[in-house]
Amino acid sequence: MIANLRASIAETSLSDQFEVTGTACMGGCDQPCSVAVRAPEKASWLFFNLDPIEDVADIVRFAQLYAQLDDGWCRSVDRPGKLASNILARLPAMIYRPAHSTS
Repeated sequence: MIANLRASIAETSLSDQFEVTGTACMGGCDQPCSVAVRAPEKASWLFFNLDPIEDVADIVRFAQLYAQLDDGWCRSVDRPGKLASNILARLPAMIYRPAHSTS
């Protein structure tokens, strides 16, 4: 899946916005392949049970949508193909705010 996704992303204007990497485990062992999409100050998504060939185009379409979203949140009807329902996790954005000094 990594090679297919890298090649498909490289063919789009997204190639400078997304890095495709692998990881040993994302907790979806019972339902591979898993894909995570995340960006600073945006919600993160973890999708599971994706086909490494058939679902790559939908992952790229989701990446295009995600790049346009200010906060990374979207409705299931906006996500293409299996990404509408095959969600292992959707995490709110982590926004770092330094603690205020009490001195």
